[in-house]
Amino acid sequence: MKKCVAVGLGVFLAIAIVGIARAETVTGEVVDTFCYAAMGAKGATHRQCGLDCAKKGAPVGLLENGTNKLYVLLPAKDKTAVPEAAINKMGEQVSITGKMYSNGGSTFLTVESVK
Repeated sequence: MKKCVAVGLGVFLAIAIVGIARAETVTGEVVDTFCYAAMGAKGATHRQCGLDCAKKGAPVGLLENGTNKLYVLLPAKDKTAVPEAAINKMGEQVSITGKMYSNGGSTFLTVESVK
């Protein structure tokens, strides 16, 4: 019986640890996810279009340097928007610190600070 409880507790802890978001800092370019996904658009030449798309509701992402992994940016709290500090860096290189989540093959990063 003790062994079953110990195994059950171990499984529970393993599941709990997987579900916990971890704080990360990711460096890359801020992009609007629609134009990047559909056309590969990015960089300073796409800045204004990216800003316009973000202001109309297109999700904002961070394209990681070196890996080209795309993180969908999320606000730090529910029922808030992605900070303007991140959106205003469209087409620029930044370091964003926040909590990382993965679900359904997508990776998300909350925006807690932008440098």
